[in-house]
Amino acid sequence: MQQYANVIVEISQKNVDRPFSYIIPPELLPKCRPGVCVIIPFGKGNKLITGYILEITEKTQVAPDKLKAIAALQPNQNVMEGRMIELAAWIREQYGSTMIAALKTVLPVKKTYQPKEKKSIVLNWKEDEAEEYRAECERKHQGAKARLLQEVLAEGMLDYQLVVSKLHISPSTVSSLLKAGVISVNSENYYRNPVKKIQSKETDKQLTQGQLNAVNRFTNDYEAGIRKTYLVHGITGSGKTEVYIRMIKQVVGMGKQVIVLIPEIALTYQTVMRFYHYFGDRVSVMNSTLSPGEKFDQCERAKRREIDIIIGPRSALFTPFPDIGLIVIDEEHEPSYKSENMPKYHAREVAGKIADMYGASVVLGSATPSVESYYHAKNGTYELLPLKMRATGGTLPMVYTIDLRQELREGNRSIFSRKLTELLADRLERGEQSMLFLNRRGYAGFISCRSCGQVMKCPHCDVSLSEHGGNRLVCHYCGYETEKPKVCPKCGSKYILSFRAGTEQIEEQLKKRFPGVRVLRMDGDTTKQKDSYEKILSAFAQKEADVLVGTQMIVKGHDFPDVTLVGILAADLSLAANDYRAGERTFALLTQAAGRAGRGQRAGEVVIQSYQPDHYSIVKAAEQDYEGFYEEEILYRELSGYPPIFYILAVTFIAKDEKRGYDITLSMAEAAGKMIEGEKWGVQLIGPAFASISKINDYYRFVFFLKNREKDKLIRIKDMLEQKEQKEERRDYQMQFDFNPMNPF
Repeated sequence: MQQYANVIVEISQKNVDRPFSYIIPPELLPKCRPGVCVIIPFGKGNKLITGYILEITEKTQVAPDKLKAIAALQPNQNVMEGRMIELAAWIREQYGSTMIAALKTVLPVKKTYQPKEKKSIVLNWKEDEAEEYRAECERKHQGAKARLLQEVLAEGMLDYQLVVSKLHISPSTVSSLLKAGVISVNSENYYRNPVKKIQSKETDKQLTQGQLNAVNRFTNDYEAGIRKTYLVHGITGSGKTEVYIRMIKQVVGMGKQVIVLIPEIALTYQTVMRFYHYFGDRVSVMNSTLSPGEKFDQCERAKRREIDIIIGPRSALFTPFPDIGLIVIDEEHEPSYKSENMPKYHAREVAGKIADMYGASVVLGSATPSVESYYHAKNGTYELLPLKMRATGGTLPMVYTIDLRQELREGNRSIFSRKLTELLADRLERGEQSMLFLNRRGYAGFISCRSCGQVMKCPHCDVSLSEHGGNRLVCHYCGYETEKPKVCPKCGSKYILSFRAGTEQIEEQLKKRFPGVRVLRMDGDTTKQKDSYEKILSAFAQKEADVLVGTQMIVKGHDFPDVTLVGILAADLSLAANDYRAGERTFALLTQAAGRAGRGQRAGEVVIQSYQPDHYSIVKAAEQDYEGFYEEEILYRELSGYPPIFYILAVTFIAKDEKRGYDITLSMAEAAGKMIEGEKWGVQLIGPAFASISKINDYYRFVFFLKNREKDKLIRIKDMLEQKEQKEERRDYQMQFDFNPMNPF
């Protein structure tokens, strides 16, 4: 059968929307695959140019007799660009999406930006001649010229921008001296570096025996040419970052580049500073707070080998390094490593593929590894590197679990338990710092009428509105806003009240309970501006506040030696989620939060406030017992048929018309059922049904699930559904695939 190649003529995001179809000659077919560079006739004159194969198909939308054939394979393949397309093809196959969407995921920058130009002013004449000319300018009352010459004579070289902005000398004055030949203006291009330069350097720290064992195992393997995936399982404060730094030194010393992934932008500042102290300006960052020009420059610096290490969240994985030797994924259990947009890839899995392509190693690290990663470490797919001692030699904090039901029975209706109030007062008296963690943002979870039970919902989405400051109700899905009603719109009652405290309310209650307390708040609302993370974290590190109140972002990876108390409010809130990972997420959050206390020389204490103090995830988190938690959790996953024992594929349909959405979902589910029955695969089909959030922004959402122990079977069903969709005459819906979904549907 004749096969065709979709080819792009230039790799850039603005061009990938227009691939061109070409016939693949039979003699070239064995060597053609996504990512291969080919020579093709292009345009009316059939000029021979180079292009890259995106995908190979058996059908084409253009009549075959109107297509041209690939002329040849490019003898000098661009390995890096070819790998990017090969990776995009793998992502498309593994996670389901169009090839264009996959390629746009791996291409990091949409637009080309010119590098910045740096100009400097230097003296052309001899010093005595220039001094004579300066004196003449002064006599003629040409003050600007005289001032500029005086500075050039004193410094030898001046920054052009500094001269214009700080010395108040106009460009025309500079041009006049340039025309006279007294000075020269030199210019050179430079790339923006988002990391501010720091002079100090850190020296190697003394490693614990556990750290030394982990580093030596990795180093011995790497020098022997062994490449694999390692899981660094270290209790909070065990010094995982120091282990990463030693491993990276080994890899960079061999001339290779390193990608370091972190789960939140909030961690970038502290993490970058640690690495910058060791590696200087060979380190850079890639995250959403950078300007497009800064992002482009970091990619160019990476291509030119001007940097060795890039640090950033999930998207930094696609930094175009020519020779990747190591990928480090810190806090690898974090859900933010899973993309919520098509293609819904997981950074951990894509990192494994990139490592295979480049011959690199992968290091995963966490105090609370994902159940999947620990399962792979248990069965030998990953190598486990345990760190069981705190690097500072300190002990884990004392943990108090408070039963809020008992507090209420004994008359305490405050947000703060009596134990937490007592310990907060003690820390304020001693001048030590505290952190209060709540997994909420804004004022409250939802607003409802206490008379009739009516919940204030978004008119465009099937979700409740959240209360924010200024009597505003906000939808966190579509952004809809309205004023908080004074009476219930259904029954007219005036008892409209909010449920569950938010970070703003905790801040207010703190200030009422402890007059004069200095509070910083860190949540989604206070960190919208560029550099807001760094400003808040720096202020807290400088002891400009006594208490840091915040959501999840305050409990992950931060190291504040003066924090000796952590309060966890409504610890079991995340257990109520409609999600099989609820226990795992709760355990991880509580363990990470507890780990912020007592990281310096002073012992720490943790208060966990809960309505379900006997739940195994809360009990084991209080004990910092990951093994005990894992044994309970993996048994639950095995009995219920959840990952990592089983694979799950969620197939979601989104449509403007409710009936059309349900009809297409039912049709696709029936097609999947017939394929399962025909192949006798034993794949379990669940649904179809409304998604748990059945409407977002006026679009209806339906879903069905497929479960099996073998992912390949689910991928084949996914491929069949994609082919069926291509034959649909009406494309008035979206079909999305999500393997092992991280969030409930």
